[in-house]
Amino acid sequence: MTVAVKFSDLMDAFEFVSVAGPFDNRAYVDLITGKIYLVSDELELEEELPDDLEESDRYLAVPGKNELDLGLRLVEQFVRERLPADAEEVSAFFRRKGAYSRLKILLADRGVLQQWYEFEQAETSTALRAWCQENEIELADSGGTQARG
Repeated sequence: MTVAVKFSDLMDAFEFVSVAGPFDNRAYVDLITGKIYLVSDELELEEELPDDLEESDRYLAVPGKNELDLGLRLVEQFVRERLPADAEEVSAFFRRKGAYSRLKILLADRGVLQQWYEFEQAETSTALRAWCQENEIELADSGGTQARG
């Protein structure tokens, strides 16, 4: 049996997991009800959590950017396609802290920052939909229609 989850809720959970360092924020999909639970080591969340949330096979951890390989690989792909002359400079950004800040300044200077956001969003959506398919999660898009994903 597959469970249905709203894609917008899943995207919110993905972003929640992705903003913090590893293990600070976690999210789980209840494979029976489709409910998404958010867990944080840093934030006080109001929600009552199931006792077996992190042990039971009933709950599947929502991946973050790193698990879906949406960090540096995505940046490199975008720069190769849109700004090949800047590839070496961008690569150097990622050898130090603050890489994404420097990247966004460069992209803004080149007039492609909005294109980057659209590219990142599209790639994230594709990766999350593939993850859902692998885990037999059906997506209920916000229009109320069931979308196989």
